[in-house]
Amino acid sequence: MIKLFTIGFMDIGWIDVLDVLLVTILLYQLYKLMTGSVALKIFVGFLSIYLTYLIVKAAGMELLTAILGQFMGVGVIAGIILFQQEIRKFLLLIGKTTAFNNEKLFRGFPWRREETTDRMNLTPFIEAAKSLAGKNTGALIVFAKSSELQFYADSGDFLDAAISKRLLLSIFNKTSPLHDGAVIIASNRIKAARCILPVTESEDVPASLGLRHRAAIGLSEVTDSVILVVSEETGQISIVNEGTVYRNLSSSDLRSKLNQFLFEGRHNKPAFEKIGQPVV
Repeated sequence: MIKLFTIGFMDIGWIDVLDVLLVTILLYQLYKLMTGSVALKIFVGFLSIYLTYLIVKAAGMELLTAILGQFMGVGVIAGIILFQQEIRKFLLLIGKTTAFNNEKLFRGFPWRREETTDRMNLTPFIEAAKSLAGKNTGALIVFAKSSELQFYADSGDFLDAAISKRLLLSIFNKTSPLHDGAVIIASNRIKAARCILPVTESEDVPASLGLRHRAAIGLSEVTDSVILVVSEETGQISIVNEGTVYRNLSSSDLRSKLNQFLFEGRHNKPAFEKIGQPVV
């Protein structure tokens, strides 16, 4: 190892500097992942207990050291249980940024599923959203992308129906038994209705956003899905993508955002309201 400099009795080399840099980046990403959720407070609590354990061990308090030592012995298992959502998000973040997420990498493999070349007709969704917003009827529509969201589809009622404005209006009618929950769109079909979505734990979500928006944000945090939300309280139409809410969209804005996030794959600077930001 090539030595750069010496601090006391320690010889610092390039590998040591790289090691510290990578650990710093890892800790920063973990901090960003947990910021705004209760997981950060739990992590601070774990860290406090660990520091207390080191202090009492150095002080020679054998009884307290033994008690905290038993707790630290199961700390890894407890951490996996408590931070399972954050661990999932972290692994998804790694998966999105690695070369294995590149579609071109697996294009030549025989088992790769052929993608549908037909672009989905967005008009039924836009017209249905406009009609539902005019009547202040809530709606939650999930557009699956790389995954068909089978786990979440199984939580609702399987339909596998052709997409139509009348069917969407019937599903979200307040007297319909299917209106309470999300509709999942996959492979140009209405795959399931009355589906249960994970609710975000972020503390940055404004109080003005209801449970539908929180569920849409929660799903967008753990998948690459695009979610259309119609507010029952205000009648506003929103799009949620990668944890960001684009609110108060007109019909043309809604079509533009759906085209951008579903088909173009580009994330331009938003022209509409994000979470916690006022509409200009």
